Amino acid sequence: MVKPDITSAGKLRPPSETFTPGDWFLGDIPPNLDVNKPPIVFVQGKNGSSTSWYGETEYHGVNDMYTKAYEAGYQTVFVQLYDAGGNGSVSQYTNGRLLASKLAEISNHFGGKKVNIIAHSKGGPDTQAALVHYGAHLYVGRVITLASPHHGSNLADLAYSWYAGWLGSLLGQKDDGTYSLQVGKMAEFRSVTDNHVNSRKNKYYTATGMNRGPALSALSMGGQYLSSYGENDGLVNVWSAKLPYASHLFTDPNLDHDNIRIGSAVFSRIEPYLRSDSIAGVPSLNTRSTLQVQDEIIKTDISQTVHGGMLQQHAWIEQTFNVNESTSGNVTIYTASDDVEVELISPSDQTYLPSLQVNSTENKSSFFSGATIQTFKRNSLEVGNWKVRMKTKSPKDAFLLTAQFNEMDPITLSMSGKVKQKDAKFLIKTPMKNKYKSTGTTFTVHLIDEDGNEIAKNSAIKEIDTENFSGAFPEVPKSGVYNITIDVKEKNIDGTERTRTLIRSVYIEK
Repeated sequence: MVKPDITSAGKLRPPSETFTPGDWFLGDIPPNLDVNKPPIVFVQGKNGSSTSWYGETEYHGVNDMYTKAYEAGYQTVFVQLYDAGGNGSVSQYTNGRLLASKLAEISNHFGGKKVNIIAHSKGGPDTQAALVHYGAHLYVGRVITLASPHHGSNLADLAYSWYAGWLGSLLGQKDDGTYSLQVGKMAEFRSVTDNHVNSRKNKYYTATGMNRGPALSALSMGGQYLSSYGENDGLVNVWSAKLPYASHLFTDPNLDHDNIRIGSAVFSRIEPYLRSDSIAGVPSLNTRSTLQVQDEIIKTDISQTVHGGMLQQHAWIEQTFNVNESTSGNVTIYTASDDVEVELISPSDQTYLPSLQVNSTENKSSFFSGATIQTFKRNSLEVGNWKVRMKTKSPKDAFLLTAQFNEMDPITLSMSGKVKQKDAKFLIKTPMKNKYKSTGTTFTVHLIDEDGNEIAKNSAIKEIDTENFSGAFPEVPKSGVYNITIDVKEKNIDGTERTRTLIRSVYIEK
């Protein structure tokens, strides 16, 4: 037997590897191979390749997942999907079709034996597309997904929002993979996947984390934005990582989106479920209850202001946001270039410089990979109008600004992920303490289609009472995902005002 290739820290590499999409290759045959255990096929996430399982992670050193599987006596298999080509990410359907054909080949290699799958991040939806929509359930027993965005990510919504369009285009991040992970798009995927007869022909297990990553990293900054939408691992919210018919194994407060795929962190916890390919005990398909899950209202409490647009070379660009109560908060600026001066100016004319600048080029799973991120963390934001001033040396540059606040009374957006045109409505609640009671609320709405074209500048929003408002989407030209940005502006009796930004995607069915 050929001795396994060994990398740093005693961790193994497969004996051979290729990186052409559609290629697959075996890990070494372990000396303690247990032929009764199904082979493990690894499916990596967005912009990933097979090295996700045995090479360097983004923040936590070399991954030993392959090593742990080898030591436990498993035959391992690695498959390259389209993202491995280095040309951006593709949709779960595109990757799923390719993966399905490879799973057939892999099963045939093992004499028709079924395999089990470990999938990380977007590898989960890619795997489900292969099994459910392209018939590969025949070749697979069990699937374990690690931090997979089964219901999408609000960071993908942000990337396709009205304010992020210029930045996303300059970074080249507006690809099919990012587009497919919007909350609205994944709601549509869930509706056609969870109700499909093939969805119960495999046994699914899910696991996730809720650590936002190393302090002051690009991952932690993504987690800060996602915190408005609940606990998260820096890229995916906990609620998104679960499936209604899967067994949820754990939610670990110590794991982030990067190290949840590390063998020493999780393999011993998931290995007992990999010893068999049995699907005994899989819940039966209950269309009615599944539909209720897909059509449920998603409620989000939001305390943020978002701006974005082009920057002009050698010219100061100024954006403002207001704070109506003394609170802590974070102000983050994403730019396409790394040569941008940024200042934060308080209502009392104090100037602050960023507490951190990070380049996210190496953060391949990020929805803003390649952006330079500068952030201000303030334990106390004084009441009044704040300014952010930016100046770039680059001839082509754009910015995205997010200001998040720890307010006592956030604005609530209630909206389904997928709706029929006739039911395309949403609710907004703007609760305020008596001293901040609004004397007038106005809305600016931008609804854009998959090509970034604006469908309507304003949707009809009606006042139900002083705190509650109902909105209706305009008639859309065709079924699809639409991204909505709503700026809510309130003027209050004490003279203060606030503008907060609500961002979500929705699949509207004609």
